[in-house]
This record gives sequence, structure tokens and C-alpha cells, in this order.
Amino acid sequence: MKNTKIEFSDIVSNEVYSKQRKEIRTEIIKLKKYRRIDVGPVISLYFENKETMIYQIQEMALTENIKPEDLKNEIDAYSPLVPQGEELVATLMIEIDDVIRRKNFLARLGGIEQKVKIIIGKDIIYAKAEEDLDRTTADGKASSVHFLHFNFTQDLIKKFKSTDKIIQVGIEHDHYGHMAILSKNNLDALSKDFI
Repeated sequence: MKNTKIEFSDIVSNEVYSKQRKEIRTEIIKLKKYRRIDVGPVISLYFENKETMIYQIQEMALTENIKPEDLKNEIDAYSPLVPQGEELVATLMIEIDDVIRRKNFLARLGGIEQKVKIIIGKDIIYAKAEEDLDRTTADGKASSVHFLHFNFTQDLIKKFKSTDKIIQVGIEHDHYGHMAILSKNNLDALSKDFI
């Protein structure tokens, strides 16, 4: 069984990382290529794994000059986003550059984190939002970033890995309804998250 836990030993010092950063970034770009799914014009799901989370921690440590003794907080913050063998984990990002347009759009998207799903034939897996903090306000405004878990059974994992089914990611919010079909490359990349 592969280790899905981020250990302190997985993180290198800022000095070592800064020397390897260019090569690591190139590898992460390749890794992420088929882990990003655009669902409609302004929302993307970035499916995370241990490598993407280690990269995020390394970048945070370097750019914010976080000392080794303070890395535990970063490891604790990002570890829940590493798939644990029977799930896929995604960061949902609402990507609108224009500030006013983004503000107006987010004002109508409350609860969107509960409306994201993976569809495998007739089976539907709804996302469960990370509960670190409430990302929808009482007045219905959504955050532009959500962390989502899709929990699978062993049967659904087999169906996901089979090549004879169309698998989709969808959002069914009243103000944003879109679907995306996962390519073979997407499926191959994400299947590696299952143990």
C-alpha cells in the first residue's frame, strides 16, 4: 500500500528546494496536465494528490520564508487534501479576472460546493466539502475556492477504472449548470489516486 500521508521528511529545506525548483515545477506541470478539469467557462477542478500537496507546501515555505520548525502547520493544513485510497480530492476554483464580475457571480453561487458530482453511468457521487471553514455565507455568497472530496466504494472504483463507461464531472447549481466528460488521459491520471 502506498503512503498517502505527508511526512516532515517529504519536505526539503528552502535552500535545497530553490536549487531544484525549476525542475520540480516542470515535473508538476506534467503531472497536473490531466488532473485539471474545466467544467463550464469559469470553474475548474484541480484533482490533488500527495505530489501536488508537497509542491504546494514547498512553494508556500519558499515564498513566505517559512522555517522548518513552522512547517507542521502547513503539513497539517494540506494533508487532508491528499486522497486516502478510496476517494478523489479536488480544489474547485472559480476563475474570473474581472473583480466586479467575480463579486457579482459569487454572490449568486452559495452552496455550489454541494452541487458538484462525478457521474459514472447511472451512479452519482456528490462532493463532500472540506469542513475547515464555511465557504458559503448566510446571504448566499460563495468563496472562489472550495476543497472537495468524492468518496468511492470499491465497486465504483472498478467502474471508474474500466474504459467502457463515459465518466462526467458536473455542477448542477441553479446559477451554474455545466458538465465535462473525462478523457482517457484524465481517467488514467486520476485512477492512480485509488489504492
